[in-house]
Amino acid sequence: MAGGRNNTAVTRFILLGFSDQPQMKIFLFMLFLGIYLLTLTWNLSLITLIRMDTHLHTPMYFFLSNLSFLDICYSSSTTPKMLSDIITDQNTISFVGCATQYFVFCGMGLTECLLLAAMAYDRYAAVCNPLLYMALMSHSLCLKLVVGAYMGGFLSSLIETCSIYQHDFCGPNIINHFFCDLPPVLALSCSDIFTSQVVTFILGVVVGVMSVLVVLISYGYIVAAVLRIGSAKGRTKAFSTSASHLTAVTLFYGSGLFMYMRPSSSYSLSQDKVVSVFYAVVIPLVNPIIYSLRNQDIKNAMRKAMERDYMLSQEHSFF
Repeated sequence: MAGGRNNTAVTRFILLGFSDQPQMKIFLFMLFLGIYLLTLTWNLSLITLIRMDTHLHTPMYFFLSNLSFLDICYSSSTTPKMLSDIITDQNTISFVGCATQYFVFCGMGLTECLLLAAMAYDRYAAVCNPLLYMALMSHSLCLKLVVGAYMGGFLSSLIETCSIYQHDFCGPNIINHFFCDLPPVLALSCSDIFTSQVVTFILGVVVGVMSVLVVLISYGYIVAAVLRIGSAKGRTKAFSTSASHLTAVTLFYGSGLFMYMRPSSSYSLSQDKVVSVFYAVVIPLVNPIIYSLRNQDIKNAMRKAMERDYMLSQEHSFF
C-alpha cells in the first residue's frame, strides 16, 4: 500500500514525520519532549494558581484557565504520538486512529478559536463598560460561552472529520507529516474531494472568520475607548489588560488561517510541517507565558503562593 494507487482499501497510514532527518532524531526528541513537558507544567501551574487564589476568580481568569486546559489537550493530541514515532521508528497509525486524532486536534483548535472570541468580548466588556462588567459577564454567561465554544468546536470537527474520512483511500498510504492533518490526508484520497474542500471552507468561514470578526470588532471598540482616556498612564493601564490576549489571538489565528485558508496550490509539505510545529506544539507553550509576563495579578498570585510554600516549609523544618 505504500506504493502507487490500487483498489485495496487503506487500513493503516505511515506518518513520515521527521524521518527525512535521521541525524537530528535525538535532538528533535529532546527538543519536543522539553517543550511538551514545559507546556504541561506551565499550563497546569496556571490552572492551579487561578483555582487557589480567590482574587483570580473573575471572568477573565475563568476563560484563561479553560484556555490552558485546551492548550494541554491540544498539544497532547499530537505530541506524544510524534515523540513515540521519533524514538521508536514505528510510525504507523490505524485508519480509525488517524480519524480520531484529527477529530480531537481539530475539535480543540476550533474550540480555542471560539474561546478566544469569547475572551475578546470579555475584554471589551471590561474596558468599555467597567461599571457594568460583573453584571454583563455573569458566571452563568461565562459558563454558557465556554460550553458553547466546546459544543461548536467539536460539532464542527465531527462534521469535518466525517467529510474527510468517508472518502476512499486506496493507496498510497504515506502521510508526509507528523500527525493526521487535513491537507496531507486529503491528498491521499482516490475519490473526489471537492465536497470536503467546500465543507472545510464553510466551517473555516463560520468558525474561524466569524471569530476573527468578533475579535476585530471588540478591539475596535477597545481602542476607541482607550483613546478617549485623558491620561497616558490610564491608557496604558486600560490597554495592558488586553495586550496579552491580542498577542495570543494574533499568533493562533495567524498560523491557523495561513495553514487552512490559503489556496491548495500554494501548499508545501515541508513548509506545512514547520508551520504545524508552531501552532500545534509551540503556541500551547507560549500562551501561559504571554498571559503571565505582563500580568500583575498573576505575578502577585505567584508571589503569594511562593511565600505560602516558604512559610509551610519553615514550619515543617521547625517541627
